[in-house]
Amino acid sequence: MAGFVLSSDQQAEFQQNGFVVVESLLGAEETSLLRDIARADHQMAADAASRADGEGGAVKLKVSNDLPEDEIYGAIVRSERIVNAMETLLEGEVYHYHHKMILKEPRVGGAWAWHQDYGYWYNNGCLFPLMASCMIAVDRATKENGCLQVLKGSHHMGRIDHGKVGDQTGTDPERVEAALERFELIHCELEPGSAILFHSNLLHRSDQNKSDNPRWAFICCYNAARNDPYKESRHPQYTPLEKWPDEKVLTVGRAHWESVRPSTV
Repeated sequence: MAGFVLSSDQQAEFQQNGFVVVESLLGAEETSLLRDIARADHQMAADAASRADGEGGAVKLKVSNDLPEDEIYGAIVRSERIVNAMETLLEGEVYHYHHKMILKEPRVGGAWAWHQDYGYWYNNGCLFPLMASCMIAVDRATKENGCLQVLKGSHHMGRIDHGKVGDQTGTDPERVEAALERFELIHCELEPGSAILFHSNLLHRSDQNKSDNPRWAFICCYNAARNDPYKESRHPQYTPLEKWPDEKVLTVGRAHWESVRPSTV
């Protein structure tokens, strides 16, 4: 939804619960363009990595630090509605830390172990958890196809130790068991184009996709400018992020689709 601004109630919800759901953050055409472009993006599919989940499945994902100006991905990351929301929630200037597409395919899409994003990013030289993500549903996300699960309010626990779970990095199982007894488990079922904005210390996971429907999601990750990492890592240090008017998602998206759409000849 172009021109979206977080309400005071939504800001309070984020601070208390560690996340807030925004219905229809992207409009219908924006969502269709994102889905169609991603499905036709053979380079993204070729570059996607596979991470075993330790449960017999694997998750495919494509992570990128780059922000091309002629792709819908970069237009969404720069979109004022999202950047302004992140700056409100993190109380200051933010920059693009990275973005990724999660490709959870029907019947074979793997699970994500319980984890905190800051459990990873802490080791990249980020001193504070002044970081958050915006996950946009590309497909309808349901319990059946492995939607995001969160422990409401668990970000107040602070950073928890992480270790290997399959090819992934997951939270200390003992701490997770204790947290499950104290925090409400929420399944974040989303319609395409709807989003969840969540704190980097929020405990979250997802089940395997055992349905006949794909569950792709686009995730934009941001770091506070004042939390510039003290060392180099796989994700970038601070560079100013240019905000784009929300309308550019459609403008760039339409042009991007014309460049990748399958030939009808």
